Amino acid sequence: MYKVPYGKTEIEFNLLPGMKGTVIYSQPISPLADVSAAIDKALAEPINSAPLRDLARKGDSVCIVFTDITRACPDYLLIPPILRELHAAGVRKEDVTLLCGTGLHRASTYEEKVAKLGVHVVENYRVVDNKPQNAADFVDLGQTDSGIPLSANKIACEADLLISTGIVEPHQIAGYSGARKTVAIGAADEEMIGYMHGPQMIDHPGTRLGKISGNPLHEAITEAARRVGLRFILNVVSDEEERPVAIYGGEPEATFAKLVTIARKLYTVPVPHKYDVVVGGVGFPKDANLYQASRAPSYIFFAPTPVVTKGGVLITPARCEEGAGKGIGEQRFFEEMHSSPNMSALLEKMRQKGYQPGAQRALIMAKVMEVNPVVIVGAEFPEIVRGTKMIPTQTMEEALEFAVKHIGRPDLDVLIIPHALLTLPFVKD
Repeated sequence: MYKVPYGKTEIEFNLLPGMKGTVIYSQPISPLADVSAAIDKALAEPINSAPLRDLARKGDSVCIVFTDITRACPDYLLIPPILRELHAAGVRKEDVTLLCGTGLHRASTYEEKVAKLGVHVVENYRVVDNKPQNAADFVDLGQTDSGIPLSANKIACEADLLISTGIVEPHQIAGYSGARKTVAIGAADEEMIGYMHGPQMIDHPGTRLGKISGNPLHEAITEAARRVGLRFILNVVSDEEERPVAIYGGEPEATFAKLVTIARKLYTVPVPHKYDVVVGGVGFPKDANLYQASRAPSYIFFAPTPVVTKGGVLITPARCEEGAGKGIGEQRFFEEMHSSPNMSALLEKMRQKGYQPGAQRALIMAKVMEVNPVVIVGAEFPEIVRGTKMIPTQTMEEALEFAVKHIGRPDLDVLIIPHALLTLPFVKD
């Protein structure tokens, strides 16, 4: 019996007769025994920075950018100690703004803000969402040397002290998320987000899962974070059970580099060969919509080395109770996938004519599905899955039966990755 996440629960399944299964997890690293103590140490002994209470001054305006509900960053643990340090330095509550880095995702609900920050913070501080389509909310930060337009939310730009939280984990095109990305993408406008996710970035060989060196997106968002004045971060690396294994604070770039070293050690896993079928789990909160859940098959496809055979099948159980997703980016993803006759035509169109911000996930999935069919198991709106040219099934048995029919033989080699977004498989040789 095998298990993979499905929402906040699990799907249990057996392989079909003749199939051989292999399960992989991220590397075993002990979680922090005392998370509160680790946070206190990160704030008191930051990397390449003075302690936070020494950076802040009485009368300073402070902006803290935090991740939205699609990221499993434990902000409810990180934010209160940051506020404690700010107040110890003399910063008033009314001078603090917490900015939810939604990027192009939908606005966060009150309940989601409470889940991320705790009711005390939400009720006692100014908490706002980034609104990427409100041009008046943003400051033009110029262009990078390569011509990439940079921008940032005025609240972040005008703050005397800019801080961000985040979770450092593998990211499809930025290499790793967290640190600079929370501000540079989460608090950017639509134009910048669109350029950062345009075909020139998606198709660049350097923008790859787990890759930092030579990654133009990493370089651009690092420059954006510098220009907006990000001075201090408090970031976490968590295991598959969302337990923190490392928490560091300090100067953004040095702190991020240290956390990436730990993340690589945790997430990178060798496998002996390519597989006919790969089952990738997502779970809450990423499987709330198809836009986010589709990261599992794309992460597997764009692993450091290919681990699925050409024509092999990618399977992901996901509830997708929000359908394709309610944000403008999610809707654009669905529209591109739905309106195109096939993946080859979609790739040609998007590369020639470009696309609106948010639709980059359609380009990514088209690159995957041109080679490997994607099956979504247990979606609450199968017609939406079907509309994106992915294959909906109600059960894992149906998904595996599809794989047998598609590949043409029953003796399939199946790789099961319960936490596909936190596991970077690579073929050893």
